[in-house]
Amino acid sequence: MEIKDSGSVVLTAYHSYAPSRLPRVEQSFVPELAAASPPSGHAVSSRKSIPRCRRINRMLSNESLHPPTFSRSNSQASVDSTSMEDFWCEVESIKENSEGGQEEQTVTEVKPADEGELEAEWLQDVGLSTLISGAEEEDGQALLSTLTRTQAAAVQKRYNTYTQTMRKKNKHSVRDVRDIFGVAESPTPFEPVPVSLVPANGVQVPGKKPVWKAVNSNSCLDCGLDKDTPSVAEELSFEVSFSESITEIPKEKEGLKSQRFKKEDSSLTKFIVRKSRFGLTEVGDLSVEDMKKIRYLSLIELTAFYDALGIELKRNRTDKVKGRENGLFGVPLTVLLENDQKKLPGIKVPLIFQKLLQKLEETGLETEGILRVPGSASRVKNLRQELESKFYDDTFDWDQVRNNDAAGLLKMFIRDLPSPLFTVEYLPAFIALVERISKIKLQLQALHLLIMLLPDANRDTAKAFLIFLKKVVANEGKNKMSLWNVSMIVAPNLFIYKGKRSNQEEMQAAATTAHIVRLLIRYQDILWTVPSFLITQVRKMNEAAINNTKKQPIFDKSMRKLLRRKTLERERPEKIEVATSPRTSKTLPTSPSSRRKSDIPEGVIRVHAPLHSKVSMAIQLNGQTKAKDILARFHCENSHDSPGSLKIQNQSLYEIGGNIGQHCLDPDAYMLDLYHANPHAEWVIKPKTS
Repeated sequence: MEIKDSGSVVLTAYHSYAPSRLPRVEQSFVPELAAASPPSGHAVSSRKSIPRCRRINRMLSNESLHPPTFSRSNSQASVDSTSMEDFWCEVESIKENSEGGQEEQTVTEVKPADEGELEAEWLQDVGLSTLISGAEEEDGQALLSTLTRTQAAAVQKRYNTYTQTMRKKNKHSVRDVRDIFGVAESPTPFEPVPVSLVPANGVQVPGKKPVWKAVNSNSCLDCGLDKDTPSVAEELSFEVSFSESITEIPKEKEGLKSQRFKKEDSSLTKFIVRKSRFGLTEVGDLSVEDMKKIRYLSLIELTAFYDALGIELKRNRTDKVKGRENGLFGVPLTVLLENDQKKLPGIKVPLIFQKLLQKLEETGLETEGILRVPGSASRVKNLRQELESKFYDDTFDWDQVRNNDAAGLLKMFIRDLPSPLFTVEYLPAFIALVERISKIKLQLQALHLLIMLLPDANRDTAKAFLIFLKKVVANEGKNKMSLWNVSMIVAPNLFIYKGKRSNQEEMQAAATTAHIVRLLIRYQDILWTVPSFLITQVRKMNEAAINNTKKQPIFDKSMRKLLRRKTLERERPEKIEVATSPRTSKTLPTSPSSRRKSDIPEGVIRVHAPLHSKVSMAIQLNGQTKAKDILARFHCENSHDSPGSLKIQNQSLYEIGGNIGQHCLDPDAYMLDLYHANPHAEWVIKPKTS
């Protein structure tokens, strides 16, 4: 498969950025702006008579003639051979819209953290709150047992800081770190036992090599544009922990050197991800419970990753902001989805957001300057009010909405969210991945882990938004919106903080945030893929939980009765079809004993398909059997049922139970390898939830 490419918070209210309040920008930052400014002799007396972007250009070029009021950090990003004109024009447009009264003036403020509180919150967010409470819970023990060397060191570092702080405060007795990690009293520093590398989506068998194997070159995830991209692509691996793969710590001067970006698309590396024998797994392919564990592990891994690079992972602490409980704009994503799911169960992206994207995709992708050219502020205000009253009644006339006005509504929806799309807590981590990390590959790995940390509603909405932006860039020939242009416009809508300490610090990061958006758009196909090493750790956690459960006797009479009935049902004789390939099969009589799971021949799985006329089939696996072969076999058996053939064709094969909750399989996944990784799983064919 080849896929072509194609703190301090965010966005809850806006300052009125007067020209005198805008940060002074160095001349090298905007080399084209001074030349773009009109001569003083042609100045117009009325400020409003000057086009908005020209006013910004003049202001920036004039400001740059004077010494800056602040010293730029050595890590501050800058841009080669390009101006930030689009960024500042968008800031001015946002300011004017907020002055017009359309946007909710809700401000999310960052709270100062007491000593030790950040570490306590971190331990809680990674699922290790039991280390603080002192309780001996199995979930925490299972999580600790899966950690790599660098991950364990990251946990121990935070726990050490927490315990030392608590002892100073004399709040209560805390567990010694040696009780948790089993460290003997010794003057030597803690060195966890290195963990053997494990196969993706599988479990390492002692004494055996990982089951991962290379696949054909066309079976990969390819992220890069067709034109102006490097001829040599760099390969990414999801098999090994990112933090474990860091072999060299960047020098301090190198980590703090000035980042200089180029707006050309060719400056971005082209990456490919080879599919392992287990295929690739997207974020929507796992169960809710397993994704919760992925978040725990992602935060631990991100912390270990930053530790390995010598970067402090900073997080913001904020008061929870209560948004509106009804309506469309200024309503939390979770509330919007709860309201929309009453109308359309299972929906993952708010209906209003979907409708705005649909409107723009149908009529606006080829509009020149889409997203950049602002719509009428008065029309956008009136459209917003009309949407609030008519949208859910299906009486709103979408034909009256001009493309630029629809783009303005889309950006306004994002800005008005009570909590930002990419969360309050990790804005410093987003900024640090660009300003403190020089290599694109390491930036992408950090960004990948941050995407894994997003709540479901935020991630699904961000995914829909980035897919749309990718389509805008794909139509650059007609709409004149390059990847850099789109990034410039979107960045202030996502990453400008609206708290008390905004203005200079956040505005300095203009090029930084634009580069983040550029990475998000370009490499989004990679970012929605769950790293295989995290899935491996989830499997180990689930296995540990299963082992702990087996140690507990079942005393419930009703449960014993249910198990007895299920055993009798399983022992009824029947005939099963053993298929060795999609084209050949044979029917074999089976005795009750042969149908017991423990007596099933090696390499044979039973696949259930509730929506097919043939609801169950035993499949003999070999080294070349893929998930798509099993789907093809069931489709062939049901091909005579023409009315439902299309519905059956759109189904997927799922791995359920054993050491995974639920896992929608990649069609190219090799089934025998998955069978060995999870021999106790059930295999079910059903529609994939979108």
